[in-house]
Amino acid sequence: MSTAPTTPTVAELEEQERRLVFRRFTNDDAWALGSLLVELAREREAPVAIDIHRAGQQLFHAALPGSTPDNDAWIARKRRVVERYGSASYLVGSRFRAKGTTFEESSRLDPDAYAAHGGSFPLTVAEVGVVGTVTVSGLPQVEDHRLVVEALERFLGE
Repeated sequence: MSTAPTTPTVAELEEQERRLVFRRFTNDDAWALGSLLVELAREREAPVAIDIHRAGQQLFHAALPGSTPDNDAWIARKRRVVERYGSASYLVGSRFRAKGTTFEESSRLDPDAYAAHGGSFPLTVAEVGVVGTVTVSGLPQVEDHRLVVEALERFLGE
């Protein structure tokens, strides 16, 4: 019996972005959200690195047991996708796949600098827009994405 999570649709991913919006996002919020992600990852013994950026500044970073420097490189690549497209890295990749292509084939961006793989999510403030990113790396991409979404849902009280 497989316990692999099902792949979310583009519509489901877009709905997550519409729903997971902050009223504000402060340095203290970054610490609290990052700490929540660490707690969730530790409960699952997930070998992940966690990163939160706002306005070009790293506000939170944690590397849990089993994570590697490679995870930090993946974080940077996924974060750049969110910063460029204003959408979750998994959603960006899913939109390309829905068109019958891949991000790597069709974006014309350097794959050493950009990765449209799951795990980076925009930090969106109501009436402002995307102000930063929260990113996880170390699990299969859909699981990275789901961990971030679960933390955002809990943090925002959903």
